[in-house]
Amino acid sequence: MIERSDTLNNQAIILASDGSYTEAIACFKRAIVIDKDNYLLWFNLGVTYRDAGKLAEAENALEMAFHIAPEKEDVGETFATICLMQKKYSKVQQICMDTLDFNPINPHLWNLLGVTEFQQENYLEASNFFEQAVSINPYYLDALYNLRDTYSVLHNHKGEAACDARIKEIEK
Repeated sequence: MIERSDTLNNQAIILASDGSYTEAIACFKRAIVIDKDNYLLWFNLGVTYRDAGKLAEAENALEMAFHIAPEKEDVGETFATICLMQKKYSKVQQICMDTLDFNPINPHLWNLLGVTEFQQENYLEASNFFEQAVSINPYYLDALYNLRDTYSVLHNHKGEAACDARIKEIEK
């Protein structure tokens, strides 16, 4: 029987969902041998590596997925998040900006940029990115919490109170 990349992908996803990461990774790698330019295989491999706690391997696989399909926002977001987890801030910024070229109204990417700046203690810049995320999606709780915390650090009590009011309104 001839192996097909889509069948191997599906099998790997089932294995990964059961926590059998080593077997899932092996399936994804076999699928990639068959179809090396399939971004989804690389993406799924990266997510599986992430779930297995192997961030460097996840980054490498997601970098391939991003190289193949930079227009795919979920690839950019996941790749940037993995880099953020490793504190590779300039890489996060580049990935987010490249992905925002395809969709400048993705609030998750703006939020990731804000988190990157916040972690580097660039609070004013962080607030600008969080404000952008919230202006795109006023119901985006993560960005609202991040913006509130940033306003707190900046001693912007009016902004902090406005975020708190908005969060309470959403959580009703």
